[in-house]
Amino acid sequence: MSPLLTILTHEMTRSLKNGEQLRLDTIRFLLAAVRNDAIAKYGAKGEEGLNDADVLGVIKKQAKSHRESVEAFEKAGRTELATKEKAELAILEEYLPRELSDEEVKSLLKPVISSGETNPSTTSRQDFGLLMGQAMKAVKGQADGGRVSAILKAMLQSK
Repeated sequence: MSPLLTILTHEMTRSLKNGEQLRLDTIRFLLAAVRNDAIAKYGAKGEEGLNDADVLGVIKKQAKSHRESVEAFEKAGRTELATKEKAELAILEEYLPRELSDEEVKSLLKPVISSGETNPSTTSRQDFGLLMGQAMKAVKGQADGGRVSAILKAMLQSK
């Protein structure tokens, strides 16, 4: 069993004992998603086959879903639901590693752009996907893809 999964299980128990209902519900929902992912990936072996990367992947998916829900609820004027989603998102983000700052992302993208300059066609819009793939490998999941894309586009346009 993944160490992160063990931490989440202990957090769920602690939340139950402390009467923290929102935290308890959020972690329960997250653990259910982790279990579903484990069964889908490893079948009968389930949680035994999980590692921290698998659990972090599920947490990232859940966090992304909550971010999208917050945007949708705010557009619809449903502030009470947006507030609840933001609170759940904050709980999920406690278990995610710190994301890279924009400056850190830029420093990782400079070599990617330099390698693209050796092949002149990769700086065109047609091959942006190729550069984006290299960029995502460079940041190794430590930054949101949308943010990396925006920074990469800005860096290419400033050339």
